[in-house]
Amino acid sequence: MESVCAPVFVISVAIVSAFWCGRSAGLVDTSTGEPTGGLFGTAVATMGMLSTAAYVLTMDVFGPICDNAGGIVEMSDQPPFVRDITDTLDAVGNTTKATTKGYAIGSAALASFLLFSAYMDEVEAFTGKPFRHVDIAVPEVFVAGLLGSMLVYLFTSYACAAVGRSAQEVVVEVRRQFRENPGIMTRETKPDYKRCVSIVAQSALREMIKPGVLAVCGPVVVGVVFRFVGKVTGQELLGAKAVAGMLMFATVSGILMALFLNTAGGAWDNAKKYIETGYVFLRFQIQALFDALRDYLLSALLVTLPVLATATYCINRPIQYTHTPDSGLTLFFLQPQRARG
Repeated sequence: MESVCAPVFVISVAIVSAFWCGRSAGLVDTSTGEPTGGLFGTAVATMGMLSTAAYVLTMDVFGPICDNAGGIVEMSDQPPFVRDITDTLDAVGNTTKATTKGYAIGSAALASFLLFSAYMDEVEAFTGKPFRHVDIAVPEVFVAGLLGSMLVYLFTSYACAAVGRSAQEVVVEVRRQFRENPGIMTRETKPDYKRCVSIVAQSALREMIKPGVLAVCGPVVVGVVFRFVGKVTGQELLGAKAVAGMLMFATVSGILMALFLNTAGGAWDNAKKYIETGYVFLRFQIQALFDALRDYLLSALLVTLPVLATATYCINRPIQYTHTPDSGLTLFFLQPQRARG
C-alpha cells in the first residue's frame, strides 16, 4: 500500500507543473478571452509520455519472452541450471512489466485530466451556461462519486473473476486430453494446442463484454438517472454535474487501485521465484519451511496473475473510457434541457 505514495506525488507534480508551464505561454481563447495554455501544456506533457511508446513496449515484452523461454526449457527437459537462469530473467521481467504498467497509469492520469476538461467544455458549449466547477457537497453529486469509485472495484472484480473462469475451462480441456489420449504423458503423441488456444481466445472475448459494458454505460446511466432527479428537484444540469463527480472519483480510485495491484502482483510473483531459488532452504535448512512457503506462494499465484497481468492493464481502460460517452451520449440526454431554456 505504501508503494502508492511515490507515484501519486510524481503524477501530481507532473499535472500541476505541466498545467502552469502551459499557462505561462500566454495562450488565450479569442472568443472568451480566457487563458487556455494550461490544457495545452498538459496535452504536450501527455504526448511527451506517449512518444516513448517504443521503449515502453520493448520493456513490456521482455517479461513474456522470458516467461515463455522458461516454459520451453521445462518442456524440453533442459538441465536444472538452465531453468534457474530463465527464472532469474523472469523475475527481472516481472519488474519491467510493473514499470511499464506504472508508466501507462501515469499517462492515463494525464489523459483523463484532459478528457475531464474537455467534457466540462462540451457541456458549457452545449448548454450555453457556465460549467466550470463541480460542488461535491451536493448530495447527488457525492453519491454519483461513490458510484464512480464502486465502478472501479466492480470492474476489477469482473476482470479477476474472468481470468479464473477462463483458466478453469483450460484445466477441464487439459484433463480431457490426458484422459482420452494417455500418450501425451509419455510424449508419444502431441496434445491439441489449438483447442486450448481457441478456448482462451473465445473466453477472453466473451468475458470482457460485461466489464466493457460497465465502463461505457455506467456514466450514461448515472447521467440519465440524475437528470430526471434534477428535473424533479429543480436542480439545473444535475445530470452533467453528477457525471462529472462520477468521473472525478472513478479516476482517482482507478489510479490508486491500479498502482496498488501493479506493485502487489509483481511483488507476489517475485517472492515465489525468490523462494523457488532455494534461498530459504539454504539459509534455514528446514525443508518443511521451504515446502510450506512454496505451496503458499503457489496458491497466492492464482491471485497474482489475474492482478498483475489482467486487472492492472484493464483498470487503465475504465479510467479513460468512462470519459468517452460523456462527450456524446450524455450530452444527448441533456438536449431537452437546452430546448426548454
